[in-house]
Amino acid sequence: MRAAKIVMTSLAAASLITTAALAQQSMSGMVIKIDRLSGTISIQQTQTGTVGAAGGAIQEYKVAKGQSLEELHAGDKVTFTTTDGDGGKTINKLDKQK
Repeated sequence: MRAAKIVMTSLAAASLITTAALAQQSMSGMVIKIDRLSGTISIQQTQTGTVGAAGGAIQEYKVAKGQSLEELHAGDKVTFTTTDGDGGKTINKLDKQK
């Protein structure tokens, strides 16, 4: 019985880790608006695979604490990784494309 409990606990922990990893999404887009006071950024996602598309939806994201927005400006192309959390999507990693 004890061995079964250990196995079930291990499987539950592995499931949580896998779910967290799958929840992260890597995307790219163009910065539309930055609100440094509230720590949010609006990004128009780049659409892929659609011929003649003008662009993707504009989405507002929270920025993780410690992530600087100072080097970014509207019009910059970026790649970013998001996670779904309490109250919306949060950007964990944000890199300016060259």
